[in-house]
Amino acid sequence: MERADYEIIQAQCGEDALNVILMQEPDIALLDINMPGMSGLDLANHLRTETAIPFMFLSATSDTEIVKQAVEYGAVGYMVKPVDVLNIVPTVEASLARAREIRQLKKSEVNLTSALASGRETSMAVGLLMAKFQSDRQVAFDVLRNFARSNRRPIHEVASMLLQAEETINQFKNLFGGK
Repeated sequence: MERADYEIIQAQCGEDALNVILMQEPDIALLDINMPGMSGLDLANHLRTETAIPFMFLSATSDTEIVKQAVEYGAVGYMVKPVDVLNIVPTVEASLARAREIRQLKKSEVNLTSALASGRETSMAVGLLMAKFQSDRQVAFDVLRNFARSNRRPIHEVASMLLQAEETINQFKNLFGGK
């Protein structure tokens, strides 16, 4: 690994490995199933829930249930010892590529979720304007868009402000007995 220009950081037990991983934030962590103290699976669970650091296993254990559990915990690779040294680097590089793909998919998911939420708020704001001013959808959308442009704000931000303002007015309306 070092000959392939990878920096190697070793730990003596699972707890030390977790501390090193949290402090150093490596590109990938190679774990063993059987580690002193915290097991490799426990460490994998911590990495999955507490970090975005990808991990793979390099272990003497080839038990199908253990491998299945490692995959369920998010392992991007699994190699069984003894390992041919020539196979480690390509396997690690493939695992790193898979981890990058997963990270990109998660980022895309967050962006899509945000876009959907923004679109939903914009649609609700357009509906509110349509109801308040008895206009059609296109006119209401154009007014919302023009207001956003003239105030140099994203349309979803203006839509959110409009919905919040309507909610606040409705709260006051309730204080006045719903008049």
